[in-house]
Order: sequence, then C-alpha cells, then structure tokens
Amino acid sequence: MTVGSYPTRYALSRRGRWPSLAAAVRRFDGLLLLAVLALAGMGSLLVWSATRTKQELAGADPQSFLKRHLLTLAVGLILGALTSKLDYRKLRAYVPVIYLASLLGLAAVLTSLGATINGSHSWIVLGGGFSLQPSEFAKVALVIGLAMLLGEKQDAEQAPLARNIRYALLLAAVPMGLVLLQPDLGTVMVFAAILLGMLLVSGAPSWWTIGLVSVGGLGALLVTKLGLLSDYQLSRFAAFANPALDPEGIGYHTNQALIAIGSGKLAGKGLFQGSQTTGSFVPEQQTDFIFTVAGEELGFLGGAVIILLFAAVLWRAGRIALRAREKFSTLVATGVMCWFAFQVFENIGMTLRIMPVTGLPLPFVSYGGSSMFANLVAVGLLQNIHMRHSSR
Repeated sequence: MTVGSYPTRYALSRRGRWPSLAAAVRRFDGLLLLAVLALAGMGSLLVWSATRTKQELAGADPQSFLKRHLLTLAVGLILGALTSKLDYRKLRAYVPVIYLASLLGLAAVLTSLGATINGSHSWIVLGGGFSLQPSEFAKVALVIGLAMLLGEKQDAEQAPLARNIRYALLLAAVPMGLVLLQPDLGTVMVFAAILLGMLLVSGAPSWWTIGLVSVGGLGALLVTKLGLLSDYQLSRFAAFANPALDPEGIGYHTNQALIAIGSGKLAGKGLFQGSQTTGSFVPEQQTDFIFTVAGEELGFLGGAVIILLFAAVLWRAGRIALRAREKFSTLVATGVMCWFAFQVFENIGMTLRIMPVTGLPLPFVSYGGSSMFANLVAVGLLQNIHMRHSSR
C-alpha cells in the first residue's frame, strides 16, 4: 500500500496520528448526514409538540419526552459514529455473534423479562421511563447476516451459491418467527422487505424471489387462519379494508389521523398550534402517528419537506450501494435502503389510510430509543461503506 493511497490517508494524518473529528466528518456523505440530522431535528420539535400539553395537564414536566428524545438521539449519534469507524472485515467476523445476540434478545421478550406495550409483547422495560425493543436491533443483524451469506461467491460466479440462499432464508426465518410470536407483524413485514430486496440485488435466480413471494402470501393466509395474530391486529386490517367500520372504535386512529393532516392544509396551523395535537385526539402521536403532527402544524409543505428528506436518504443509500467495490458492502447498503424505504412508506401510508396500521415508527422522527439507535447504527454502516469502499 502506498503512502498516498486512500486507506492510508484515511487512517493516518500527516503526523502519523488518527485524523481529527473534522477530518473524519469531511469523509462522510454530507448530504446523507444533513438529511438525517434535519429529520432528527424536525422529529424533536414534533415529539415536543405532541407531548408537551398532555404532560402539562398531567402535572408532569412538559419537556420530559423531549429531554429523553434528545438523550436517545445523542446516544444514537455516538453509536452511528462508532459504527462508521469500524473496519468492515472485523464487522464480518462478528456477524455470527451479532446475529445470535439479536436472537437472544428476541427470545428474552417472550419470557417473563418481556412487557406488553400497545398490544405487542416486544419490550424489555429498563426503568426510569426507558425500555428496549430487541426487534429493532434485529433489523441490523439481519442486514449484515444476509449480506455475509449472499455476498459470498465461488470463483467467477456472480450469483450466490444455492446453499447460501437456503441458509439466508433460514437466517431470516428464525427472527421473523420469533417476532411473529410477540406478535409484531409490522417488523415481520420490514424483515420480508429487507430479504426480498437483498435477494434481488444479490443476483439470485428469479425463481427464488418468485417462490419467496408465493410462500409469503401463503404464510400470511396461514397466520390469519391459525389465529397467530391478536384481535387488535385483525381489527386494524378490518378497519383498513373498510374505513367506515366502527369509526369510534377500531377505525378511530386512522380517522383522527386524516382529520389532523387534512386540517393543516397548505402551510399548517403553526408549530404547537394544532388543535388535534394539543387535544390528544390522535393516539400514539409521538410514535406511530408522528407524521400527523407535521401534517396539522406544518401543513402540506412541512410534510413534503419530510418526504423529500427521506428521498435524499434513500438516494444516497442507493448511490452508496451502486458505488461499493465489493458485494458485501453493496448488499449491506441495499438492505438498509430497503428497510428505510418500506418503513417510511408504511408509516406515512398508514396515516393517510393507504396502508394498514402496523405500529411501525417513522425513522429518525418518531419518539423511541431502540428505533433511533438502530436507525443511526444503520446510517453509520452506510457512512462506513462510503468512506472505505466506494469508488472515488
């Protein structure tokens, strides 16, 4: 390796020391970083707006949710920065450990350690207002685990080996099964989107993808028929299929969400001025329905800005995947892109009643520590690939 090569320039400064923070930041994908920070900043304001009045009426600190949200954001940024500095070869070596740790976390919530929140037994309560959702970290583990298996090729072959595809399907099936037992159908759908997208990009024969979609459809039918979904989840799908069904009951969430978004019109009512938001008419507004705060208080223009920022994140993730110099890195970036794309579409779609309500948070915007940590670690992986493996 020559002194002037990119890895050497990145690793050492002119004096033989690690580069300064400013030098490391300059190596980041600037647009990706700015888009994520803008989303996180807007999310902080929206979380504050969604919770301040309710907390004040309850005699609690109106800024308590905001403070916890900012704390989790700060910790998430640190985790993302540390992830961006990892050597990818070391990351690949620890993939089995990370994957097994994620399975242990998913299994732990099914024991007495787990707690039920909003109908899903997906949490481990830590105390002090904090809780842990292992399924969020399982998304990261699934992405890097699939990338390791599907990125391995033999000789000059570009398509993954058939046995590795089978192993990849098994690797995805185990966490999907554990999450389905919680039950958390939204996260299972994210897992399926990640698997499908990475299979397509890996070069696997198309019949694998067709078979996966067919099995997925059959599995969804069996899950419904065998009663593996809880009553409240079935009710959500019933309300999606028939919006007029029980508007004061199972259809309440989506009806109030549409009222909030529609009332914002073009420019919104102004931050902290939304009557639906201050009146707490929309349930779980700081988490699953955070986009309704933007729609009501920032209007169509504010919602459009959020969507454009997400478009920028997905564009940079796709560009990083295209420019990566090895298949493992390409697949990791693809997996993260599919994860974000599906989750954003599902979350915003359920507030507009074009998708069923599944309880998925809006990445970088919704309140929630586990989601924020996992999302920013995923961004750290994208920055890692951009800094070390993208063609210059």
